[in-house]
Amino acid sequence: MEDLRVAATVMRSAAGKKAENLARMKILVREAARGGAQAVCFPEMNVSGYGLRQEMGSFAESIPGPSTEAVLKMAREYDLLILAGLAEKAAKDEFFISHFAAGPEGLIGVYRKIHLGLPEEGIFQAGAECPVFSFGKTRFGIELCFDGHFPELSTLLALNGAEVIFIPHASPRESSAEKKARWLRYLPARAYDNSVFLVACNLLGETESGLAFSGSALILDPKGEILAENQGGGEEIILAELKSDTLRSVRENSKGFFLGRRRPEIYKKIA
Repeated sequence: MEDLRVAATVMRSAAGKKAENLARMKILVREAARGGAQAVCFPEMNVSGYGLRQEMGSFAESIPGPSTEAVLKMAREYDLLILAGLAEKAAKDEFFISHFAAGPEGLIGVYRKIHLGLPEEGIFQAGAECPVFSFGKTRFGIELCFDGHFPELSTLLALNGAEVIFIPHASPRESSAEKKARWLRYLPARAYDNSVFLVACNLLGETESGLAFSGSALILDPKGEILAENQGGGEEIILAELKSDTLRSVRENSKGFFLGRRRPEIYKKIA
């Protein structure tokens, strides 16, 4: 990889009010760019807003589509990578919780959430692919919220070349401090076990349906140590430098890089 300055955002997002959400996004993208960010990650479904009602289908749109184009325009204007999420409408009226990567040169790719939370089942379809994307010389993967509880997904992304894993959240309940304390019980393990940088961020505020999000954000290095974290409060960004030398030193340490010592022929017996 190459050095990458990333921003993780905490953002309010209203269900169905995509024009308002995109306007809020642009303010945060501008702030990230002023801070020298080369990539900025937004929370899960930040464009469409997050909801658990059947009406979410009316807010969904295709990728590419109008919202994708609006985000691509921001990426071109500020010359950076933007990761943003929405309710995606696919063929045959299937709906996915999706996150897409938009770069200055165009749409890089789309990730569809693989592990749905129980309240999301019956409203959204589960994705079935875990792609790895490239931005410049950096390879990255995306997981969404509940996905982060399944270690195999992070390992598969790392085995397929991911050096950075972004995990946007729409995780309700808990205070910002409680959310961060829970994240610190498992997200550092995803970074440490797989020798990857990890970037997580959450929505903020209360939805019309009563879901309350405590905006949290966290950036970890490949040893699982904190590079940046927010202190709670309003909409904001946190910034950190993901250094290629840091990743290289971890992965070149035979005692600290574990992926090459795996024994998948044994693990297959578990599946």
